Amino acid sequence: MNKLKTIGLSALAGSLALTTAANAVDYAVTGDAYVSWSSQDSESSEAASGKGVAVDTDLYFNASGELDNGFTVSFYQGINTNKTLSQTSGQVTLGMGSMGTLQVNNYVGSKANAIDDVMPNAMQETWDRVADASIADPSFFGGPTNDGSIDYRIPTMELMGVSVNFAYTYDPAVSEESYNASTGGKQTNVSGDAMVLQLSAMGLEVGLGNEEIDNDQGVVAGSAQTNSTGYIKYAMGPLSVGYQESYQNSRNGTGIEGADTEAELWAIAYTAGDMSVSYAESTFVNAAVSDTAASTEQELESIQASYTMGAMTLMGSFSEGSNIGATATGGKNYEETSVAVNFSF
Repeated sequence: MNKLKTIGLSALAGSLALTTAANAVDYAVTGDAYVSWSSQDSESSEAASGKGVAVDTDLYFNASGELDNGFTVSFYQGINTNKTLSQTSGQVTLGMGSMGTLQVNNYVGSKANAIDDVMPNAMQETWDRVADASIADPSFFGGPTNDGSIDYRIPTMELMGVSVNFAYTYDPAVSEESYNASTGGKQTNVSGDAMVLQLSAMGLEVGLGNEEIDNDQGVVAGSAQTNSTGYIKYAMGPLSVGYQESYQNSRNGTGIEGADTEAELWAIAYTAGDMSVSYAESTFVNAAVSDTAASTEQELESIQASYTMGAMTLMGSFSEGSNIGATATGGKNYEETSVAVNFSF
């Protein structure tokens, strides 16, 4: 393996140090060959209704190397090239062998956000590709500490036949991506952290997550909160099932009370050879707060299928939702039909 040149990290001697100069490294560039067609019908807005063809325009840049002490370093960033360049993700990962892994999440990538929705599916989550801008997102767990944070992840441990994974995330500036390396930091008093524990054995997987947002000075009213999630999945042969619940306990901001929210997700998937089918549902509801009534329950459901023929995978889904946005009045519905083909060569 070729070693990276100086990349802004010292050989560590047990600690991580950032340099003041940028150094060039060679990146490998990859991309997708993904084409889709979709049709949406939304009662919330005309902008979220219509039909059309789309091509995935993301490019992925990767660089990796090994330090003199055996630690590994990898850089990754995803770029969407649709008309204008925009970053979709970016992380720096330091592998420390038996000491675990450190990962800087410049833009998405935290372990907490990785378990926001882990239900099995043949194509996508119930909320993915739902173009309606008014949707209440049931995958809110891990979102606040996803950008501009740093993860510590232990190596996978085996205890009496049970695989154990644990990760801790710290975010000094909640809901903000990492600042550019040549500029100053974020001006915010809001920080947060998250913990994720995962256990798996004999086809059964259980995961728990807790996220704390600290906003003692009330910079953003109602943003101080506790998010939690828990899930269970079981796979036996071609059949996979899963169930997950997430909660948001919004504490008071500067004299403003925040409404608590709850999401529930479940799914079942069946895979036989090159064919997969799945069915999934998710719900989202805002609890009553002060003199504000509870919202109607938003419901999303999706049936999906995929079929692989050599280097080509065909996928399709039919999704619908009711009471989109989980408002007090409710009544807005949504439907989407989507087909796609993905080539790997």
